[in-house]
Amino acid sequence: MTEHLQFPTLLRIIDERSAAFRAAVAAAPSLDADVPSCPGWTLYDLANHLSEGDRFWAYIVLNTAPGDERPSKDGLAAPGEREALIAWLADSTEQLLSALREAGPDRGCWAWWEPLASSHTVAAVARRRVPESLIHTYDAQLASGAPQELPTTEAVDAIDEFLSTVCTGTNPWPNEPSTMDYHAAEAGSWRQTVDAAGSRFTRLTAAEAAGSRPTAAIYGTASEMALLMYMRIPVGSLRMEGDADLIQQLQDWD
Repeated sequence: MTEHLQFPTLLRIIDERSAAFRAAVAAAPSLDADVPSCPGWTLYDLANHLSEGDRFWAYIVLNTAPGDERPSKDGLAAPGEREALIAWLADSTEQLLSALREAGPDRGCWAWWEPLASSHTVAAVARRRVPESLIHTYDAQLASGAPQELPTTEAVDAIDEFLSTVCTGTNPWPNEPSTMDYHAAEAGSWRQTVDAAGSRFTRLTAAEAAGSRPTAAIYGTASEMALLMYMRIPVGSLRMEGDADLIQQLQDWD
């Protein structure tokens, strides 16, 4: 079993991954470079998206409460010149980190997810921003031609956070009730259950994982598992057992 990363650690990771993102932007051949993992986007589009998200959530944690209407974004576009863009990205990250520090982890705020396994708090927002910066740094590295494996600690938490925030909800599963087990070599196993009540997950002990009989199971490193969940690598790149169609159904499910 793994514990959630502490709030100061989340802030440190956001800072580190954002710096890695800026390094990838600086190393890319052009801001017009295609981002293979985000079809139709250039590296500039990706940078604009990440900085917009940082500024959006900086506003949210200081100015909203749980249950508020979704705030509108400020509509400001990042500059299109590389040096100015990198400075804009750094400022966007600092706005986010400063807001998170000022608000503190326990403050309630608006959030788009159902508050079932992931709360509507500043701590949950910080945890959500980690995979945003983590995965988009990988995207930027792809665009610059030098993708790197995700750091293990960040990848493990990204898996757990994805299941807590993105994959826990009450939207009814439209197919037969199913279970999907995710086995990360360095980090243990998770089970996602989907049925008419929606989707939920549990951590599996080693004994439970060894004796489980899920609808399907998939195996890989923590980095591979996180990239798969965010649809950055194809399903066929990892070992899978059981119903091979289930993972695609899960990815296609709203």
